[in-house]
Amino acid sequence: MSKDGDNRMNISLEYYRIFYHVVKEGSITAAANVLCVSQPAVSQTMRQLETALGTPLFLRAQKGVRLTAEGQALFRYVERGYELILQGENALQSMLELEQGEIHIGASDMTLKYYLLPFLERFHEKYPKLKVYVTNGPTPETLRNLREGKIDFCIVSGPLQETEGIQAQAVKEIRDVFVAGSRFAKLKGEKLSWKVLQELPVICLEQETSSRKYIDSFLQENGVRLQAEFELATSDMIVQFALRNLGIGAVVEPFAEEYIRTGELFELEFCSKIPKRAFYVVTDKRNPLSKAAKSLLELLQE
Repeated sequence: MSKDGDNRMNISLEYYRIFYHVVKEGSITAAANVLCVSQPAVSQTMRQLETALGTPLFLRAQKGVRLTAEGQALFRYVERGYELILQGENALQSMLELEQGEIHIGASDMTLKYYLLPFLERFHEKYPKLKVYVTNGPTPETLRNLREGKIDFCIVSGPLQETEGIQAQAVKEIRDVFVAGSRFAKLKGEKLSWKVLQELPVICLEQETSSRKYIDSFLQENGVRLQAEFELATSDMIVQFALRNLGIGAVVEPFAEEYIRTGELFELEFCSKIPKRAFYVVTDKRNPLSKAAKSLLELLQE
């Protein structure tokens, strides 16, 4: 590498910052005042920059400085670059002050509707300029997105397997129920064996969902292998099928409680209860969170 190349490598960004202000202010003294440094320090830095670049950049005059042709050519690029850096600093400051930014969350229909939504409303009222993107999907897919860094954190239903680096905090208890409409009124008030489900048309979520796996696991422990009449993508649709007397719906209680209250559906009673489980806020320690994401997470964990 040439000697000139070695000199250029020794130029710091601070030299160009001072060069920018000298040009903008029109004099070394004015630039020193703006930068809160001494006038001799600015003069020395500009001499070092000229030496490193191997060419004069300024023409000294009684009322300040003017750029040489070489100085003008350099300043066109320095001005553009330095002002982009300033824009970047301003954008960063806006993020730190929660004036701009994005948050990516993973959630299922269930956790979004019965846990997350009220918090999102409060968060949006407090930080209207922050954008929140919610990726909707079943728990296994959502946890995979978290591990791959596609989302900042997620809210999923348990139970969860312990995974290295994954932190889960239970935030709301939930209860699984079986509900039915008027076609199955003869079952109302009866203490049923779980095995009766093998003789009834049951409506469940798809097999890859955490809720379906939980129900299947519990029933297998009680000697029942469930053969669903319908497998649907959402709990809302399960409730609609149950309202139309198409079968016994397996859902988390909040999805059906309004219809149970009005008498359109009733909850089947069994000889034992399905153990309660929970919604979890889940983070990956390997993925650092932005200040915006931390702020929403803190709200969820209050």
